[in-house]
Amino acid sequence: MSGFGKVYLIGAGPGDPGLLTLRGKEIIEKADVVVYDRLVSPAILGFCNPKAKMVDVGKMPTHHKVKQSEINKLLVQFAGEFPGGVIARLKGGDPFVFGRGGEEALELVAAGVEFEVVPGITSAISVPAYAGIPVSHRGIATSFHIITGHEKAESGDSLSLDFDALAHCPGTLIFLMGIANMDFIAKRLMECGKDPKTPLAFIEKGTTPYQRTVMATLETAGETIVSENVTAPAITIMGGVVELGKSLAWKKNLPLSGKRLVVTRAAKQASGITARLTALGAEVIETPMIETRDVIPAHSAGSGQAPAGISSPDLNALANFDILAFTSTNGVESFFKQLLASGRDIRELAGKKIASVGKITEKKLLEYGIRCDYVPEDHTGEGLGKLLASLPADYSRILLLQGNLADDTLLKLLPQATRWVVYETLPVAELPEWKREAVAGADAVVFASTSAVENFVKMTDARPQTSFCIGRMTEAAARKHGFETVTSDETTMDSLVKKITEYFYLA
Repeated sequence: MSGFGKVYLIGAGPGDPGLLTLRGKEIIEKADVVVYDRLVSPAILGFCNPKAKMVDVGKMPTHHKVKQSEINKLLVQFAGEFPGGVIARLKGGDPFVFGRGGEEALELVAAGVEFEVVPGITSAISVPAYAGIPVSHRGIATSFHIITGHEKAESGDSLSLDFDALAHCPGTLIFLMGIANMDFIAKRLMECGKDPKTPLAFIEKGTTPYQRTVMATLETAGETIVSENVTAPAITIMGGVVELGKSLAWKKNLPLSGKRLVVTRAAKQASGITARLTALGAEVIETPMIETRDVIPAHSAGSGQAPAGISSPDLNALANFDILAFTSTNGVESFFKQLLASGRDIRELAGKKIASVGKITEKKLLEYGIRCDYVPEDHTGEGLGKLLASLPADYSRILLLQGNLADDTLLKLLPQATRWVVYETLPVAELPEWKREAVAGADAVVFASTSAVENFVKMTDARPQTSFCIGRMTEAAARKHGFETVTSDETTMDSLVKKITEYFYLA
């Protein structure tokens, strides 16, 4: 087996990325290859190793993108191509609950490939739970039965189900993947003696922001599917427990339910806003458009104070400045990373005044134990420049800590200041196909910088109707490219999230 990589058959759960197991997340974060199905949430694909080979083998109800036999062979092939590597087979729900994981495992055994099964939360119990329907309940159902709704008999002209046994089963019946056949299933169950008044629920896109529950009875199942336009992916649950959903439906419609938002912030900054938007019901697709890289400090002990100069950091020259001005969280992180790497610490800043362009950067500085002396009411480069320009001459030696794409606004307002480029902003080089597809179906995109806008336009043809922006410059860049813009009142994540919520709530 040493000549092969190891294959992991991973259950991705029913759709909510929060229901992916810790073990599953751990593996896909380091996988060399990820072979995934169509029902795997884009938010879960976002956890995958960005350098992984992503292979979409998704199957539609009436069209198999890649046949199961070919998928089996692909897993063996990738195990051979990546000896010692990690091959993740990412499947919706659980691999062994109508997931055909057993077939894939048998193929791997036959080829001598080592594998591991990582169970997932099956939609059979989790989706009803999200709809407030317990699959078992004292006095109503003491058993539940999970049934495939689309497997044909060997003859190919009917379902291979024991309808007589199912009709007389006292427990809860849960049908997976059976919407296209449910009218037939319902009629056969009634023919075999099941009560036509049996409560029934169709639950579409369960555990996702698009979840919908449609109630019916066995006798109205077929007409309800048509009248309510019930579509896959959906599960069908039958039995007395369905009635409990009318009282126990805990997952109410949140302000952003049913909305897909693209967040373009750099990966290390996106998690905060992603968590907030997800908690409000949105499906968030993290799609960083830029990445940052620290600039290597200069080793020579120059003064670093040429008028209106722009240079790389020279930490030996810190003593020459009275005020350190930060214009982004990236600048804060890069500066302190370089400071500590050089063997120094925050004692180097003793006696210096600290300025921040706005509240987000101010909050980041506080994480390093630094309180700001100056924060303009207008959280822009112009606002910061005017504030610092108004200070007494005693504070004339100003150091601007910025990125390579910062404009000259501050230098024009503070001609005697020195600017150090402490980090570089680089455009993300490519966008995976699965992410392009997810972005194409988005309701809105979130921009926090002009560079994110520019690279988004270059990387994708998608133009969500609305863009949410932080700051006037970002707003102007988005408008230039034809986006409808909604801009936060303040340059804070709280203000932006509030604006997004109000926009969709009032729409």
